[in-house]
Amino acid sequence: MAVTPPERADITRLAHQYGFGVNSAEIDSYRDLVTAALASYDEVDGLYRRYRETMPERAFTIPDAAENEYAAWYVRTRISGTGQGPLAGRTVVLKDNIALAGVPMMNGSRAVEGFRPLRDATVVRRLLDAGAVIGGKAVCEDLCFSAGSFTAASGPVRNPWDPARMTGGSSAGCAALLAAGEAELAVGGDQGGSIRLPAAFCGVVGHKPTHGLVPYTGAFPIETTLDHLGPMTRTVADAALLLGVLAGDDGYDPRQYRTSTPQDYLAALGGDLSGLRIGVLEEGFGWPGLSLAPVDEAVLEATRVLAAAGARVSRIGVPWHRDGLHLWNVIATEGATTQMIDGNAFGMNWAGRYDPELLEHYAHGRVATAEQMAVTLKATALCGRYTIERHGGRYYAMARELAWRLRAAYDEALTEVDLLALPTVPYTARPIPDSGYTEAGLIEAALGMLHNTVPFDVTGHPAISVPAGLVDGLPTGLMLVGRRFADADCLRAAAAYESALDGFPSPNV
Repeated sequence: MAVTPPERADITRLAHQYGFGVNSAEIDSYRDLVTAALASYDEVDGLYRRYRETMPERAFTIPDAAENEYAAWYVRTRISGTGQGPLAGRTVVLKDNIALAGVPMMNGSRAVEGFRPLRDATVVRRLLDAGAVIGGKAVCEDLCFSAGSFTAASGPVRNPWDPARMTGGSSAGCAALLAAGEAELAVGGDQGGSIRLPAAFCGVVGHKPTHGLVPYTGAFPIETTLDHLGPMTRTVADAALLLGVLAGDDGYDPRQYRTSTPQDYLAALGGDLSGLRIGVLEEGFGWPGLSLAPVDEAVLEATRVLAAAGARVSRIGVPWHRDGLHLWNVIATEGATTQMIDGNAFGMNWAGRYDPELLEHYAHGRVATAEQMAVTLKATALCGRYTIERHGGRYYAMARELAWRLRAAYDEALTEVDLLALPTVPYTARPIPDSGYTEAGLIEAALGMLHNTVPFDVTGHPAISVPAGLVDGLPTGLMLVGRRFADADCLRAAAAYESALDGFPSPNV
């Protein structure tokens, strides 16, 4: 049988776990009933084996330290698509939570190490159909649950601006490779800022699309309501080009329940910003004990550049913004515990595509390597399981209910202005933690900079980060947030800002 039939002891244990009062005779009866039900499991196993895909043969190499200066590459490939299309001849790097069939996936974790997917993620198929070449996979944080760049099981990813500092995460490798000039296009993921944070720390462009605009099918999930994939590039034009390739319903991802028709985002760029209204979000600045004054000033100077380009810039307040972090903390803690940890990434009650091989591989690996999990994951699982067992998910439900109010507050502000402007991160990249850090210190280093990014993962608004000047020789980020599915507005303003600066600076690499 596909599933080993239960012993009497199994039924006794489970009945006790559920609080069922069963006697000895009932235990035997229920054992027989369960064993009979397993016949359908055998049938499903046979049907799935008959129809599942065959893993393609694709060449790959694992780079050694000598050819991986910033520890940003996980695997190198050269997989060509059609050769024709808007990305013809362009090389794209994937965050290593995205399935590339036949090529190892680690997702930054010992629990996933050794897995090779049977099928490509939707975004991979779209890249190849657009003529792109997949150049490899970039290191990400342990199960992508960190905004630093030091929790990956393969070791810390280093910032090309200063190798002693973090790149930001969890799309750490993508940002480092772009900044170092080793990649020009990348696809990252964002559940709490994981595209925008490393973009800000590394001085590149990162766009978190409207939730559901880009299908997440074939990427390792964290929490369905927070999961995003999107472009990371060195120029805004390339971000617009890449988004145009990636966007659109794939018919498999229930996150795409309210998508609009994808646009030609590249065609939306150009011209001045006459008539575009930009609101400087007051609550995004001056976080007590967190914000660096020079970072805030760099972002304000960026808004003055946008004003000179024709935008109408004013100040605007959204008091709910300061509450967004708390909503995200509850949603991410209980949601990730339920889905990514206890649910072995996918969970159930889900109408989208599954990856049964990944689910099983990770389920076993998660238990076998539990002690090696990053402190961010251990703390999240302990807190999430504790509160769920105490309150049955009530706090997750409250946070998701409040998320509608948070969304409405931004939507109301975005009737007065077209875009919100604020710092992506309140400070510049900090040093990579060393072995002397306590668990609390590591949590602060990994998750202490999320205040401005996570609210827009909760609400699903599009948000782009572009370089906003240097502070003590390190990049800062300007974040522009638009109405849901008005991603073109974010890109248009970002492109005008880039043009006004005559391009963004690069590190001396």
